[in-house]
Formats: sequence, C-alpha cells, structure tokens
Amino acid sequence: MTQAILVFDNSYARDLDGFYVSWRGDVAPAPRLLKLNRALALELGIDPDKLNDDQAARLFSGSQMPEGAAPLAQAYAGHQFGGFSPQLGDGRALLIGEVIDRNGHRRDIHLKGSGRTPFSRGGDGKATIGPVLREYIIGEAMHALGIPTTRALAAVATGEQVLRDTILPGAVLARVASSHIRVGTFQFFAARSEVSRLRQLTLYTIARHDPDLLENGDITGAAVLGFLSRVIDRQAKLVAQWMLTGFIHGVMNTDNMTVSGETIDYGPCAFMDAYDPRTVFSSIDTHGRYAFGNQPAIAQWNLARLAEALLPLIDDNESAAIERASEAINGFPERFEAAWAEGMRAKMGLESAEDGDATLGAELLASLQAADQAPALDYTLAFRQLAAVAGGLAEHPGPAGEDSERFKAFTQVYKARLDRDAMPAERRMAAMLAVNPLYIPRNHKVEEALAAAVAGDLAPFNRLLDVLSDPFTERAGLEAYAEPAPMTFGPYRTFCGT
Repeated sequence: MTQAILVFDNSYARDLDGFYVSWRGDVAPAPRLLKLNRALALELGIDPDKLNDDQAARLFSGSQMPEGAAPLAQAYAGHQFGGFSPQLGDGRALLIGEVIDRNGHRRDIHLKGSGRTPFSRGGDGKATIGPVLREYIIGEAMHALGIPTTRALAAVATGEQVLRDTILPGAVLARVASSHIRVGTFQFFAARSEVSRLRQLTLYTIARHDPDLLENGDITGAAVLGFLSRVIDRQAKLVAQWMLTGFIHGVMNTDNMTVSGETIDYGPCAFMDAYDPRTVFSSIDTHGRYAFGNQPAIAQWNLARLAEALLPLIDDNESAAIERASEAINGFPERFEAAWAEGMRAKMGLESAEDGDATLGAELLASLQAADQAPALDYTLAFRQLAAVAGGLAEHPGPAGEDSERFKAFTQVYKARLDRDAMPAERRMAAMLAVNPLYIPRNHKVEEALAAAVAGDLAPFNRLLDVLSDPFTERAGLEAYAEPAPMTFGPYRTFCGT
C-alpha cells in the first residue's frame, strides 16, 4: 500500500552516515488527519485519492513508516539569540526521507512533533494543534505570496494530551523542503574541528543545491566560495521579500536559516499591521534582536557564521580564506538593497529604473511611520491604496477620507516619478494589484482560526487557508480578511510552541 504512495531516494541517510541518528517517532495513540495538502501531495507524486484519511494519519504522524523511509534526526548546532549552542539537532522532528517530485526536484519529507529524539535536551518532542496549524497557515500563505518556504503536507492530531502552560491536544506537522540543511549544520562540524566531515557535508550540499559548482564531482576552494556566494544571494533575496511583505520571522537563529534560501521554522512569526521597523512579536525576544527592521543585518550576521565555518575549505591559508570570505559577506548589503529596490519598484508600479527609486520607497515607509499618525497606517493596505493613487482613483496612499497633509510631499514626488515612467495608468494599477497582497495572515484571523481548531472546529482554519491561497485578487464577501486587527486586539505576542 505505502510503496505505491511514496517512492523514496534517501541521499542524506545514504551519503552522510554519522551526520544524524537513525530514529523512529512515537506511535500516536489515536492519529486523526486534520488537513492534507492535496495540491502539494500531487506535486510530490502522491495520489491523494489512493490515501484514505486513516492511512494519511498514521503515515504523517510517524506512527507507521512507509516502505523505503529512513527516519533520522539530523545533527546541527546554532547561535540562538547570539549565544552559541554546539549541539542542538532535531529534538522533536524527523526526516523520514526524500522524494523526487514531478518536476525532478529532490524534496525532504519531515515530521515535526513526532516525539523525543537523542537531541531533545529534556523536551518531550511533542507539538500541539495550535502551533502546527499556525505553521501550516503561514507557510502556505508565504507560498501563495511567492516567497520561498517550507510547506505543510499534512497536519495530524495524535490523540495525545500535551502539557504546556496547560493541557493541549497533540499534533504532528508533515512538512516539505528542498532540504533541511542549515547554517547550524555546518557549525556543528566546524565547532568540533571535524574538517573531513565538514568537507563531506559541503560536497553533498553543493551537489544537491549548486551542482554546477562542482569540478569533476569534487569541490575546490573556489567552489566553496561560490557556494557561500550563492547562499548569500538566496538569503538576500529572501529577506528582501520578507521586508516587502511585512513579515517578521521572530527567531532568526543560525539553526533556522537554510542554505537553500527557504523560510523555515514558523514559531514566533507574524505579519505587521501598522508599519514600524521596531515591531517584535516573539515573546522571548525581549531586547528586539529579531525586530522587523533588524532582519537584514541579522541575516548578514548569520551568514558570517556560515563563512567562518567554511574557512578551512576556502583556502589552506587562513588569512587568505578570511579575506575572501569577508569580501563575500561584505557584499550582502548591496545584494539585499538591490533585491529590495527591485521589489519596491514593482510595489510602486514603476516599470523603468532610476537611481532614486529606493529613496522614494524609503520616503513612503517614513510617511507610514509619521509620528503624528493616530491610528498608525496599515502596511499592507497602504500599497493597495498606492495603486489607486497610480490609477488616478485616490489622492494619497493614506486611508480614504483622511487628511492627506502628511503624504503631500511624498505624493508630489511619486506622481512626478510616474510621469517619467512609460507604463499606462490602467496597466500600472493592474500590475501593482498583482504584486501587493490584499489578504495576508492577519494576526487576529489566525488566532480566531487556531482557537476554533483547538476547540474542534476546523471550518475557520479551512476558510482562512482558502482566502490566503489567492492573496492578490479582491473577492466579494472577504472584506473582514483584509481589515487590520481591531483596536482591542493586542499587544500581540507569539511563542515557540511547535
């Protein structure tokens, strides 16, 4: 039965012996399928019509391993809020194997919340329904927004009660990624001075993600430096997309940064309502290290830790290796700013490029954060209103009917810039609406859906998923999903609950 559903090709288990611990998850007492991502299942070559709910529940809770699986807990280290932990690893997760999807891409299938592993460090290895469904929602929303991300394949209730601040229903998330190789994976072996294993990991990772860098199936210092440059580029573009959509990861530790450039580990994350670069949603980020506006600098800091780990492979001469790696890391701001400027240009409806476009975008953000604003303006809706300005349907990007005085200077400069751009107004407005979302995972709507799901009602969760699957197209009857949180909601805090 399961052999026909999943066909594995487990290169991590096969090629990296000693980089993980083979392990099996706990058997869930009463697994029950909460949600199967049928579209993603089809991408992976799984026929969901051949998988009934009971089979899916057993499979994606870890209770029953399919034929060909090689379940394992990966080893990695990481800097957590700036402090280095030499051994972290999958403490409540298992990589059950890899499949080649219908587009020929290798994809990991990974379980989160399946029980204790040798890396659990005193934790129970479990997850609960709320955080599991939260990661499902946010990941699928990010995918619909075009932001590289891990994705949810399934969510399963385990039938087990899990102790947190209170007793909560247990659950497991099955997620999919291009790989689960992290900056912290390299740090694990570098910290132990295990250069041969570091080289083995780097060769495997380059072969998996950047095979064109190989020379006769092997790596050179130039290939390792090229790999570092690729990771820098992927992360610069990823974080630029976060910033353009108002997304806050919340826990940008080095063990939560993939070398594939996918967003991973949706714990204390959220989307901003009002624009403020100081915004923090994580309950544990008491000093604002991972605040919205700090994300580009933190990404560069994390990448510098990757560069440090790779130094022995870049050049035998340590000074030369440091010089080459530093040059690559120092190029991050330029790459980020270029990606951000390109994205902001599209959000502002500019077809041509001018040197001052990034400054114009920054001026828009400054106007959104103007000190005299009460209430503060919504980040997401401001860009939809800007599209109305570009189409000649509004005077300024503030809320309709509001005094436009604080936007006057920006609007004058913006309209002058539009006059120098050749795109017709109607096409410009359509292009802006196609890249500026109307529907994001509004925090109050996410919490409503999760509270209902924990209580046994999945209808709000399914409805929210449907809304977020098409974030750019305005649809009748969905007005409540586009509205900012009511004044009575907040201050909002999220937790590392998965």
